Amino acid sequence: MSATADPAAIAQATLEGFNHHYALFRDCARAAKRYFESGNWLALGHVSRDRIDFYDRRVLETVALLEREFGCERIDDDRWQAVKRHYIALLIDHKQPECAETFFNSVSCKILHRTYFHNRCLFVRPAMSTEHIDADPPSYRSYYPRQHGLRHALIDIVLDFRLERRFADFRGDLTHLLAAFRKRFARPFRLEANFQLQVLSSLFFRNRTAYIIGRIVNGYNAHPFAVPIKHDGDGKLYADALLMDPEQIALLFSANRAYFLVDMEVPSAYVAFLRQIVPERTEAELYTMVGLQKQGKTLFFRDFLHHLRHSTDDFVIAPGIKGLVMTVFTLPSYPYVFKVIMDRIAPSKDTTRDKVKDKYVLVKHHDRVGRMADTLEYSDVAFPRARFTAELIDELRAVAPSVIDEEGDTIIIKHLYIERRMTPLNLFLEKASDVQRERAMRDYGDAIRQLAAVNIFPGDLLFKNFGVTRYGRIVFYDYDEIEYLTACNFRRIPPPPAGYDEMSDDVWYPVAAHDVFPEEFGTFLLTDPAVRSDFLKRHEELLDATWWQEAQRELAAGEIAEVLSYPDALRFPHAASAPAPRSSTAGNSSPARQRLAR
Repeated sequence: MSATADPAAIAQATLEGFNHHYALFRDCARAAKRYFESGNWLALGHVSRDRIDFYDRRVLETVALLEREFGCERIDDDRWQAVKRHYIALLIDHKQPECAETFFNSVSCKILHRTYFHNRCLFVRPAMSTEHIDADPPSYRSYYPRQHGLRHALIDIVLDFRLERRFADFRGDLTHLLAAFRKRFARPFRLEANFQLQVLSSLFFRNRTAYIIGRIVNGYNAHPFAVPIKHDGDGKLYADALLMDPEQIALLFSANRAYFLVDMEVPSAYVAFLRQIVPERTEAELYTMVGLQKQGKTLFFRDFLHHLRHSTDDFVIAPGIKGLVMTVFTLPSYPYVFKVIMDRIAPSKDTTRDKVKDKYVLVKHHDRVGRMADTLEYSDVAFPRARFTAELIDELRAVAPSVIDEEGDTIIIKHLYIERRMTPLNLFLEKASDVQRERAMRDYGDAIRQLAAVNIFPGDLLFKNFGVTRYGRIVFYDYDEIEYLTACNFRRIPPPPAGYDEMSDDVWYPVAAHDVFPEEFGTFLLTDPAVRSDFLKRHEELLDATWWQEAQRELAAGEIAEVLSYPDALRFPHAASAPAPRSSTAGNSSPARQRLAR
């Protein structure tokens, strides 16, 4: 490193790298608003997927600049600690200090060629508080229905989002929203002095829907709500539903779905607001859901280390049928599992470590429709050896020695995936009541259908590869055989030739790499008569190649479905099916208000 390299200049250059990243991050959200309004779903999807890789690109660009301009590849720890001190000073009035600290950590790990979290050169703990950071405009707006009525407050909320595209029948939307509100709250609904609607200032975009996110404050009570806005068949907007049930709001922010695009000057303020309306989600999960995955990973790992310090149980091999591609372990007191790719993958799987990693990248970039578990990927994670059972250490040494380093009282895993723990479906069915079993098989079939609708075929449909979430939903989590549906060749098994010996183990028809025979699903999956009966009640057509071929034709025609997080029963009547609205006036309202009311 050059003797003249100024730590203050290095800190400034690093922060400029982050600022460039966050400016591009916000540009994606602004582009999402334009694409939503124009109905350019293809472009919106590209922005959503491309943004996932932005962070790593900006880190690499910043590292290259620091090495080129300052010779930082030769920097020592003492000088880098001086860089960190100057960096902290630059964050005093910053709007995203927590994310900037994480960016500094990422750059530090590349510069210093180490990734251990406990290091004086890193932000092991946050140095800057994110409380009460001011945004301009404020992160959320407040509306007071006691002044002009709830109808006018709703109109003001929508106007403030400055949507250029017209609503098909906003008067009808208001009627539906008010009716849904009254249905939610028993009358008489007593209004307290502080009755207000608080709404986050930016729309949340996902797939073909924009969401208004807010809460109703009345006295000491706060009630979350979300209003999805969609396009009708004529390209005009309409309010699709009013979501107020806490479980529906939690499912909207499920990590098993695509990340939102949302423009945030102060992301910590948005996350703080969301924490109050979705208390089931951790701060780490919410940062991830608004597109700041790296910040989510940082917070998750801090929480994990905190849990380790305040627990005493041991890491153990996860219960369930052992896989042929990954070994899985867990900490019983912590609701996550840790997955390590084996060195020697069973020949029957016909895959490699790199191919498995590619499958996880595919899932990360795809719409997970609430049916594929999101995964956190980490490198060089240090675990306390004393917390590993002897059985687990033996397992790791036997199946994945190349990714395990043992250094004194520490076990370092060079590469692993972390997922929220679920009950494997096969274990769930062993103890399920008749009602639970029927519900699970219905949802299992629904999961397969919804994945097919977005061009995903799980590959291996065995129950052990699906989990049951805390909300009772069936989610797929084993990705080593996942394929695009359109890449598969769904076939019927041809009839055997004359004289074929039915006791023979040989098949009488050729089978190519991507051939799938749906009628075999019943043979290998539905061996239990009760499970089979429950599945066939609703999903018998999934055992027929014709259904899958029709799904492929729809995908080939560009019909990519949007799988919403809320049920059809909550949706309002579609605006396109309603009578054409009559023109009306709105008294002394503004022209914009009159346009919206029409």
